[in-house]
Amino acid sequence: MKVISLYYHSVTLDKDKCRGCTNCIKRCPTEAIRVRDGKARIIPERCIDCGECIRVCPYHAKIAVTDPLSSINRFPYKIALPAPSLYGQFKNLTDINRVLHGLKMMGFDDVFEVARGADYVTCFVKEYLKSSTVRPLISSACPAIVRLIQVRFPDLIDNIIPIESPMEVAAQIAKKEFCEKNGVPYDEVGAFFITPCAAKMTSIKSPIGLEQSSVDGAISILEVYGLLSNQIKKPDNDIKLQAASSVGVGWANSSGESVALNIESYLAVDGIQNVIHVLEEIENNKFPDLDFFEGLACTGGCVGGPLTFENSFVAKSRIKALSKGLQHEYFPPDNLEDIRDSIKWHMEKRIVPKSIMKLDDDIALAIRKMDAIERLYDKLPGLDCGSCGSPNCRTLAEDIVQGEASELDCIFKLREKVKVLAGQMIELAEKIPTGKRDDAKGEKSQNE
Repeated sequence: MKVISLYYHSVTLDKDKCRGCTNCIKRCPTEAIRVRDGKARIIPERCIDCGECIRVCPYHAKIAVTDPLSSINRFPYKIALPAPSLYGQFKNLTDINRVLHGLKMMGFDDVFEVARGADYVTCFVKEYLKSSTVRPLISSACPAIVRLIQVRFPDLIDNIIPIESPMEVAAQIAKKEFCEKNGVPYDEVGAFFITPCAAKMTSIKSPIGLEQSSVDGAISILEVYGLLSNQIKKPDNDIKLQAASSVGVGWANSSGESVALNIESYLAVDGIQNVIHVLEEIENNKFPDLDFFEGLACTGGCVGGPLTFENSFVAKSRIKALSKGLQHEYFPPDNLEDIRDSIKWHMEKRIVPKSIMKLDDDIALAIRKMDAIERLYDKLPGLDCGSCGSPNCRTLAEDIVQGEASELDCIFKLREKVKVLAGQMIELAEKIPTGKRDDAKGEKSQNE
């Protein structure tokens, strides 16, 4: 049985590499990072594992903890679950089958495309769109965006489509089909996602909407890229493994899910800061006629994940080219009804808000602290420069009240204090008696 901690995170800090440069605190979408005593610190309650800090850290001090390739040996039988973004990593690739066979040659007993999972999820979401009156409905495919909503936009939680991700659906179908075909026990089969991002690793260890993930591990694309590149150069194998539709593969790119749903009133946004801006407008009811919102944390979609090898724009172009060789029009899988009844595709648990700033268990004390924060904030310069080690002046005020920072961490307040002290020292110097020095001069004159 998997042990799930309250706040598991794939994104971690290597303190030895951190220089305290503050680049990360300005880009974190949930204000989850502080720099104190020259080192960054990640606040687990706020972190959503989007990987933005991994991208912007010039010293590579932020890393994503994923499973090594050797971890597949924990199971007698291993299934690879390649994200469709994996296909965009290889130059001159014309056949997805080469990647799938390459994974089998690396030690996997079977391969099941997550793009196939996307085909099934597309059907489930289309049905949900017809039955739900909530608008706009928000995609649940990107775990970083779901966690972002939990942290920053709790009023929009009911807009999230309660359907599991293609990764989870693919894992369940892959294990089911493999066990039926080979007559092996379910618990002897391990399914491993080849991931472009840290958020998927977190969603496996601490799943949203499920008691326990069906995925047994996440191996980064960077981990397999070198070995897989060598494997796909080997002679072709005539056995066809690729089975996903073009729209399933297209989920790797931003707007891929929206295009698959074949609806008119949708908005697809990539890049977490852009997503935040649109979610703010949705929260303020700026899009009353919008049916569906697809938000992806990474630029370009999953092809832009922090654990990918290739430039996201290049990978996006390659995914489009590969999709042209597949069946273009979306088709419901033949066994859709069987799959609907045999796997958990609807979320078992309701998504709930995540509390990120609990000032105190005592309500009265919490109110006093809130008042203190407001008073401190009014005294701060409001420049939000980040030099204090907090993302902005308001978070510095919060940190001060919570005893995690000092008002003098603000360089402007420190400069004011230094000026006052310098003035006081000058005044003090002018008041120092000079009699001893004059007496010494007089004594010297008499001796002469």
